[in-house]
Amino acid sequence: MTGLDIRQMDLLSLADGLRKKEISPVELATACLDRIEALNEKTNAFITITRELALEQAARAEQEILKGEYKGPLHGMPYAAKDLFETKGVRTTCGSTILYENFPQKDAAVVEKLARAGAVLVGKTNMHEFAFGLTNHNTHYGHAKNPWDTERVTGGSSGGSGAAVASGCVPMALGTDTGGSIRIPSSLCGLTGLKPTYGRVSKYGVYPLSWTLDHVGPLTRTAADAAATLNVLAGYDERDPGSADHSVADYVKALETDLQGMVIGWVDSLFFEMMDPEVKALVEAAKERFQELGAKVVPVSVPDLDKAAQATLLILSSEAASALSGHHRNHPDKLGADVKSRLDAGAMHLATHYVDAMRWRRKTQEGFARAFTEVDLLLTPGSSITAPLIKDAAVNLEGVDVPVGVALTRCTRIFNLMGLPSLVLPCGFDQKGLPAALQLTGRPFDEAGVLAAGHAYQKSCFKMENWPEP
Repeated sequence: MTGLDIRQMDLLSLADGLRKKEISPVELATACLDRIEALNEKTNAFITITRELALEQAARAEQEILKGEYKGPLHGMPYAAKDLFETKGVRTTCGSTILYENFPQKDAAVVEKLARAGAVLVGKTNMHEFAFGLTNHNTHYGHAKNPWDTERVTGGSSGGSGAAVASGCVPMALGTDTGGSIRIPSSLCGLTGLKPTYGRVSKYGVYPLSWTLDHVGPLTRTAADAAATLNVLAGYDERDPGSADHSVADYVKALETDLQGMVIGWVDSLFFEMMDPEVKALVEAAKERFQELGAKVVPVSVPDLDKAAQATLLILSSEAASALSGHHRNHPDKLGADVKSRLDAGAMHLATHYVDAMRWRRKTQEGFARAFTEVDLLLTPGSSITAPLIKDAAVNLEGVDVPVGVALTRCTRIFNLMGLPSLVLPCGFDQKGLPAALQLTGRPFDEAGVLAAGHAYQKSCFKMENWPEP
């Protein structure tokens, strides 16, 4: 099939063409690789492009499909992986020159699962060094750039994955999320980003930043695409100490649940403070759309969220200082200045501070558990702002200069602390033409409910058109 415009096609549309043999896996992989090589100078989405491996995997998938051995929606599907997922024989840098010559001897668990599903790895994406940042500023490999406006950040730390999907280079990319690192790039790049429940997806073979806050998930165009991907990624893995032995749903099948009778909680504390008024208006309009679709939206309160947010930062800082202590001690001169300063700060925390933060974590978990006795889902913004300029260190909100990192994580980091499933999806554009996002959060292991609500919303207002051309 020549002239395939992958920029305008979501994962499930491409999967339908592959299943029907209307699209060749080799032609699809070639189209993605060609687009990556044409755009990477503009977006800087990829650190490594795996053309030879991708074409080999695509040829294998093509033969299997032609023989009637179709494995499902990801068979023959190109994808990209954030460059902290171990890939056997393929360089894995974690966005740092310290690991420039790191060629793992095994695949991460999710890379194994995708390989078994017949997916095709086209490359490793740019990221904030060691995933310890929210903008994807990278002094070693260059900054990832937002396809909607290449003078603006993608968000981080999975910024290369966000740029890769938003620019139409791949229909899906893997990311990790410790304080919002899947959801922030998804918010700023107009994508659907899923942070599953803590333990739902294995972290085996994923370079750690924070053992109790790290999550693995996909960045896609739609909630339906995220559901198809989660069907492959989800499940218990004894190699990951944080993995949960919990039943796994058919997330695609569950999408057809409608919103009639669903109760959605509107949490106005913390999330709507110091917020871009255009983004706030778009999220409020999305609330009205959910009500039109049959959901009941009610106010809900969770106390002391500001203290819980501070606890998240302290836990992340402390655990990152531990996880990266070897690099911090042995190669301080090779670390980016921003990452080094965060590690310096994390190493200064006392054990008593960490224990107190963990106590606040438990108290806040109890608060959210009470809230979920009243509601099925929570509706909040995906980000307080749209994508800021790469050069900006702060944004002005309500007359106050707010650091970019604070503005980007205000709405996301609390759900890492809670380990709850959260889905970010686009809800409109500001006057600069930049995407804004809403966020849906559910009870532990209710990815099915979160994805179904997101899918219902997207069916009512989402169109696969006018995607950015960097």
